Amino acid sequence: MPHASRSPLTAIAEAIDNEALSRCVRFEPDSGQILLFDQRMLLMHGFSLAALRRELIERLGLDKTRELFTRLGYQQGTEDARGLREHAPGGLEGTLALGPRLREIEGFVRNQAVDRMQFNTETGEFWGDYYWEASWEAEVHRQHFGISGSPACWMMTGYACGFTTALMGRPILWHERECVAMGHARCRVVGEPLEDCEDAEAHLRFLQIEDFVSAPRRHRAGPPVAGEVAVEGGGLPDLVGASPGFNEVAHLIKRVAPTDATVLFLGESGVGKERFTKTLHAIGPRADQPFISVNCAAIPGELVEAELFGVEKGAFTGATASRPGRFERASGGTLFLDEISSLPLHAQGKLLRVLQEGEVERVGDLQVRPVDVRIVAAANCDLREEVRAGRFREDLFFRLNVFPIEIPPLRKRREDIPLMVNVFVKRFAARFGKRLTGITQRANAALWAYDWPGNVRELENIIERGVILADEGGNLDVQHLFSGGERFPQTSPRAAVAGDSAVAPAPLGLDGHIAALLDAAGSFGAAEALIFAHALARTDGNLSAAARLLGLRRGQLEYRTKGRDSRAGGG
Repeated sequence: MPHASRSPLTAIAEAIDNEALSRCVRFEPDSGQILLFDQRMLLMHGFSLAALRRELIERLGLDKTRELFTRLGYQQGTEDARGLREHAPGGLEGTLALGPRLREIEGFVRNQAVDRMQFNTETGEFWGDYYWEASWEAEVHRQHFGISGSPACWMMTGYACGFTTALMGRPILWHERECVAMGHARCRVVGEPLEDCEDAEAHLRFLQIEDFVSAPRRHRAGPPVAGEVAVEGGGLPDLVGASPGFNEVAHLIKRVAPTDATVLFLGESGVGKERFTKTLHAIGPRADQPFISVNCAAIPGELVEAELFGVEKGAFTGATASRPGRFERASGGTLFLDEISSLPLHAQGKLLRVLQEGEVERVGDLQVRPVDVRIVAAANCDLREEVRAGRFREDLFFRLNVFPIEIPPLRKRREDIPLMVNVFVKRFAARFGKRLTGITQRANAALWAYDWPGNVRELENIIERGVILADEGGNLDVQHLFSGGERFPQTSPRAAVAGDSAVAPAPLGLDGHIAALLDAAGSFGAAEALIFAHALARTDGNLSAAARLLGLRRGQLEYRTKGRDSRAGGG
């Protein structure tokens, strides 16, 4: 299909875009690599990918293949958004403008704006309307299957969703209204926030890599209104994510859930080990049986045996009645042993015997009771290192390490943050009876830049704090979220996002700190947001004290934090 005619101004703008993007692409034939934003790319034959697409449709069906390719595009979009944010900084408007051009360079479509992307950085409002000309996906789908009854630009739709969601900090949904594969003259897509999309549920399936993964919810954050029914997800805990790390964990949970195998969740504190364990129980054969959780670190050493295995009346001072332990209470179901490395060595030996024999003996009792439990353990430290240090029994480690699952920290799956924020804002807004309009771009930039030492638990707590502090009918801003003494990294989070190993940085001088701030922020507005966040954190959220720290009057600080985005954002 021939391109629409272009004005001289459009050609100049594209030349500028090409120059900015060309600096981000490196061809290194001597090493066999093509790099985009320091990520390896592949220059491959379109016809071979088209053949794979066709084979997957024939083997898996149209719906499953659509989910797979849309999810693949979503991950590509979030990664390109990360790369542009860090390597071609130009503020939100510039980055959003480069996204469509980058996808053209990658060879997927030719973008023509019907109504260019419009956004408001204060409220998170968003709108985009584009023609997709020369769509590779639409053309190959029509060649292989003829006229289709549904749109076929799956990767492109996912890419647009991932790209804009990562930059706006809230789920943005793009959907095709016209498609060449359906017989239209060209493809046309519209993008808008999830809450504004009337048929969102029909397009969100691709984010649910498994049935037990929650999709972002369309209804607006706030208390239920008359006639509105809350969606609870069928009793499953909220699990949201679309990053490769999250999806890998979801696949492993699905694989092991139907069995009785012992599972060992590994990961830093706060990554969601208990939530994944509850999901594992809920989708397994013991779902209608008890789920008992015990935090091993919270039990005094002298009471561990009584808590786990039970106690008979009179066994020791204070044992005024016989009571079953956690193993007996969980019999038939699942027992979750959190922070298993905290168990004292004497209790580890008795735990090993119970796991091997399948029976418990209460403290002070001679009777042996059989128990049938599925064991799920969790640790936030390296158990092999604990074994080498003599703090954890090697035989118990081997007994627990049947099916280990490593949950990555939040800083290595930042693309999941907007989806989690969507869930948490709605949850706490409903709990506290508030209705919020959105999240500012300043707050989104700060959420992206923060290193999340407390992982998902910390994110949840920060969003709860923000919802409490935000005004009714207002939006979440930096001063609402980061007012608890949080400290921001002084270097770009790029290495953490990409999973690179990094050497501890040398102390930075003033110039180095400024350079690091610019690298991390990517624009003056984002840098200003980080400075405000630091000042508020250092003054425990006190606006007057933060203003004095920055050499401003309180009114000036309020004007800058509340008025900047409303002046800069589009309609």
